[in-house]
Formats: sequence, structure tokens, C-alpha cells
Amino acid sequence: PLDHNVTDGEKIKVFAREVVHQKNQNADLPWLVYFQGGPGFPSPRPAGNSGWLKEALTKYRVLLLDQRGTGKSTPITHQTFAVKTPEQQAQYLTHFRADNIVRDAEFIREALGIKQWSILGQSFGGFCSLHYLSFYPQSLTRAYLTGGLPPITGHADEVYRATYKRVTGKNAAFFKRFPAAQEQCIKIAEHLLNNDVRLPNGQRFTVEQFQLWGINLGRSGGDLAMYYVLDEAFIEVNGKPALSYSFLQQMLVEQSYQTNPIYAILHESIYCQHQASNWSAERVRREYPVFNYSKGQPFMFTGEMVYSWMFEQLECLKPLKAAADILAEKTDWPVLYDAEQLANNTVPVAAAVYVDDMYVEYDLSCQTLASMNSVKAWITNEYEHNGLGAAGGVILPKLMKLADQI
Repeated sequence: PLDHNVTDGEKIKVFAREVVHQKNQNADLPWLVYFQGGPGFPSPRPAGNSGWLKEALTKYRVLLLDQRGTGKSTPITHQTFAVKTPEQQAQYLTHFRADNIVRDAEFIREALGIKQWSILGQSFGGFCSLHYLSFYPQSLTRAYLTGGLPPITGHADEVYRATYKRVTGKNAAFFKRFPAAQEQCIKIAEHLLNNDVRLPNGQRFTVEQFQLWGINLGRSGGDLAMYYVLDEAFIEVNGKPALSYSFLQQMLVEQSYQTNPIYAILHESIYCQHQASNWSAERVRREYPVFNYSKGQPFMFTGEMVYSWMFEQLECLKPLKAAADILAEKTDWPVLYDAEQLANNTVPVAAAVYVDDMYVEYDLSCQTLASMNSVKAWITNEYEHNGLGAAGGVILPKLMKLADQI
């Protein structure tokens, strides 16, 4: 059901892929459900027995869930939403947060006749996991969380105040490591201000969009990759500098909001419980004017923030502008977490918490840890937010051992 409270109403498809090691095809193994980060991205498509999946397959059958609205699960895109009014779009999208993603998982568990299973949540997948622990703990045997311990109370404004400070530090580290990058970023910003530059999809490329690229500063190796792209941004055309097609193509590819609009339109709502976001990141940004580029000032990248202007500038988000405004003003979002249940939790929870995480603030994660029972944390600065993808073969075994100690 689109709405699990209306079982005879509109239906959607939810897709999940079972993965098992060849030698264990007929073995009676426990299950592990993977919750992808996002929101708004499908589960990974396994290309080989490696990383965290290789470790998981030594012990589990793995279920890779395409969260509703993503991948093969009745996808939400500017194409599929073209026939809906803004009010219909907004109402439809209210059913695509962590609460309903978890209810989908429960629907699948019951349909497969599985009594209990374990869960692995990366980033937003950890948010889903805490909802699971809050409302369906009887269905779980273990919970592994990586970079995904959300604040269980408070307003999104608190999250973004912490995040802007963290992004400021990431900028400082980037430009210290690559001093020439600051001059090149200013050169690009000035070029965008003085010229009508178009991305390959015909969309005008702006300084604000260029700043969004800073989301990569929170990923392992992201800074070096950014430096190399910056280093080759300009070419000469008829004796004048121009941004190369390859650079502009890379900038378009980096705008994942275009192909995965849930990532933009529901991003702030993942923090909302009985409250509106009112474009939180945009409002809080006014407290940090250093991020507002102007000539003669240092250039600063932003991070994983969503702004209302994105729905005016990004081509595939334009049809969702009115719906995004409706959702930003929504005040009756259901509660996502049960603080009392988490305080009395008995399901073994093992969490990897990254000290320098640019996406999920370390201090807020620690507050959540302190409020939970039956949880052990591995706190490290060895990895960035994408630790599971970068070193899953190291991280998941550590978490498995931690959970066994609870």
C-alpha cells in the first residue's frame, strides 16, 4: 500500500534483491536487510563479492531493498510526477519517509515468513534503522549502523548549525591542502557571474550550484578528486578562457538531485517530527554569511544542504517547486523515534561513528548514543561518512564483533 493505514487504497511496487554466496544457496542462514543512504537512492547493484557485502555473505542472506520511490520501486522522478498537481505531489510524497520505508520492510518480512532479521543502515539508512528499533524491535536480532545516528529530538535548525560549522572546517582543510584551488574557485565563480554558462542539459550554471559540489568534501578521497577536476576546468576558446565541456558535464553529473529528486524534496523532512522545516538550511545559512560569495571575498563550498532556489534553477526539480514549498511548511509530520523505547532497547546495536563526519554531526550522534540502551559504538576518525563504501570489509566485521559483545 502507498499508505499502510489504507490497505485497500493505492498500491506501489517495492523491489528487493536477495544476495547469497554461491556455496550457501541452500543453507539456512539468517537475514540481513540493507538500508541505503539518501534519502532517495536505491540499494547498490552488487558487481562482485567484495567490501561489506563479502563480509555479510559469510554469515547472512542479504536483502538489498530499493526504498520506495527509488530504483525499481515505483520510482519518483520529474517524469513520473508530470501528471500530478503540486498538491497531489506533496500528498503522495508524505508517504516516503523512514516510517513507511520500515513498514515496507516489515511487509516483506511477513510475506517471506521470516520471524526476525538483522539490519544494516548506512547514513539515512541508520535513520531508518532507529525507526525500526523504535517501533518494531521484536522483528530484529541485530542492528549495525554506519554514519547514521540521527538526533531523536530537536529541530532541523540545530542540525544545520552544526553542519555549517563542520563544512567550514572541511573548506579550510581543503584550501590548506590545495592552496591553488582557492584562486581557481574564485576564477570559476567570477566567470559564472560574468557569463551565461550552460550545463549540457541547457540549464544555466550558477555560483550557488558550483558551491553544492562541496558535498564531496565529506567523502574519503573527495578532496583530491575535486582538485584534479578544478585543475582542468578551463580551456581556451578563440583566445579567451572558457569552462570546458568535460568540466560542465562533471558538474551536471554531480547534481544527483536531478535524477533522484526525493533526495532534495524530502531531505529536510527526515529531521521533522510535528514541526515544519521552513527551508531550514536556507534560513540558517544567513547566520553564516561566509558562504555567500561576493567579489573580493574567499570562495566557500557548501555541503549536504538543500535550498529553495534549487527548485528554480535545477531543470529536473523545477516541476516540483510548488510541492517542495508545501512540504517545507508541513507541521504535522509523524514522530519518527520513540525515545523511551530506545532508552529501554534490548536489540544489540553496533554503530560506527565518524568523528569528522560532514553529513551526520558527531556531537549529535553522541547525544543519541547516550540515550540508547544495548548499544556499543566504534568511534573513529580513520574514515569519512562513506566509510562503509570505502572500507566496508574492515568496518562491518568490527561491528559484528561489537554486537556479539552486547
